[in-house]
Amino acid sequence: MRYGVQNCVTEWTFESGRLYADPATDVALDVVFARPDGRQERVPAFWAGESTWRVRYAPAQAGTYRYRSVCSDASNPDLHGQEGSLDVAPYSGSNPLLKHGRLRVAADRRHLEHADGTPFFWLGDTWWMGFTKRLDWPAGFQELVADRASKGFSLIQIVAGLYPDMEPFDERGANEAGFPWEPGFARINPAYFDAADLRIAHLVRAGLVPCIVGMWGYYLDFAGRDAIERHWRYLVARYAAYPVVWCVAGEALMPYYLKRPRDEGEAQALEARLRRTWSEVARDIRAADPFGNPITIHPTRFGHEQVDDPAVLDMDMLQTGHSGHASLAPTVDMLTESLAREPRMPVLVGEVNYEGILESSREEIQRFLFWACMLSGAAGHTYGANGIWQVNTREQPFGPSPHGSAWGHLPWEEACRLPGSRQLGLGKRLLERYEWWRCEPHPEWVRPHQTPQNRLSCYAAGIPGRLRIVYIPANESWAAWRGELAIQGLEPGIPYKGLLFDPKTGEEHDLGQVQGDADGDWFIPKPPVFQDYVLVLERV
Repeated sequence: MRYGVQNCVTEWTFESGRLYADPATDVALDVVFARPDGRQERVPAFWAGESTWRVRYAPAQAGTYRYRSVCSDASNPDLHGQEGSLDVAPYSGSNPLLKHGRLRVAADRRHLEHADGTPFFWLGDTWWMGFTKRLDWPAGFQELVADRASKGFSLIQIVAGLYPDMEPFDERGANEAGFPWEPGFARINPAYFDAADLRIAHLVRAGLVPCIVGMWGYYLDFAGRDAIERHWRYLVARYAAYPVVWCVAGEALMPYYLKRPRDEGEAQALEARLRRTWSEVARDIRAADPFGNPITIHPTRFGHEQVDDPAVLDMDMLQTGHSGHASLAPTVDMLTESLAREPRMPVLVGEVNYEGILESSREEIQRFLFWACMLSGAAGHTYGANGIWQVNTREQPFGPSPHGSAWGHLPWEEACRLPGSRQLGLGKRLLERYEWWRCEPHPEWVRPHQTPQNRLSCYAAGIPGRLRIVYIPANESWAAWRGELAIQGLEPGIPYKGLLFDPKTGEEHDLGQVQGDADGDWFIPKPPVFQDYVLVLERV
């Protein structure tokens, strides 16, 4: 009898007395778990090096489970037909990922929630190269985790070893145990993933969901279709028991930076091949993962454009630009376009305007993007800081990309203190005081308000008759100063309590009771400082 805890990972080890030439491909080992409710879950095991296989399981219920191993080599008694039981106690701690369970798409198809129905607020951070030895373990990694958890982040986007901005087997992509694959993509290196395991487990212990990006898209041509399939089967076997989000590939339709199609016809053929392949990979992930972790894909623009059938995804992820102010309006345009599509699914911006990139996109840009996206219907928002995504260190900046120039040398230790990350955390905590997942865009609630022709004006969302949240960009604080910034359409005779929130500091200004005039209008008072603000009206 083994003992476990609900939603927590339990691991079994199987040692084979029989040797195999290529254990990772010569043998397929699964373990079938019979749950207390009678359902069965077939969980893939992973080769852990030499003659060792391991399986990880996270029981969703308390009670007694039975299990048995099923091996493709049925004549190997060490791997095939092993049986046992697992006695599972309820989880009694406070970690939200273990208390509420793994993630799924909510019934409204507009946000994510935990298995018990608790809404999940996606505030992500971007650590593409966070498994490399430049973000050293344990000190550096744990320091960054503690910083992000304290600020209110809930998810980390991280690439599983096949990184952007470099060719395969570039030394900058190694961790303490080398590379995830042997040269030529001949065989997986389990020791690389042993080091990654420590980081994944630490993220979950800190309450941060790992969004695991399988690889950057151009590795399909470097490694080949077979290696990509094996890479993803290995990731699912190794990490599916954790509460993760799967991201099929990064910039999935983009060829390697220095390899461009010769003409339009070749470009179209390449995109068609990539869409077909990544769609097949997404289906394979879903079929292999017995826990049903959500699936998305990181795009060059729209996630749904990266696949031949958007139904293979659970979320539409967007990448909307790194051009500072010039990326603000296109971000809202793309978000609005994706939200209007069918099939309906949660939409979030997965990459935009890393703080400090191109010596721009500072904190005011980060605040605008967060509030504009959340009040336009996004399921969440992902931040990024230049210096963290590529893990610069003081001693070893990432250096030049394949095109020959560097994105910047700011060390991650300094990038993690850029003010935008804290200010987005303040915004998340304010929204979490209310039923943010029920809020819908209502730009007509404020005058003036943003339109497709002017995305830089005010944003409004909320729950009719109960809650109104308005983002007032700095350029519209002049309208408030002149007494021209109005909340409109307030219900007759219904009082609200007003709150003016400083998204830079978290300072709050109580506005007292608010009611509309005969026309349903209420004019926002002069702001204390000319800057952006968030106004909250909650029904008394």
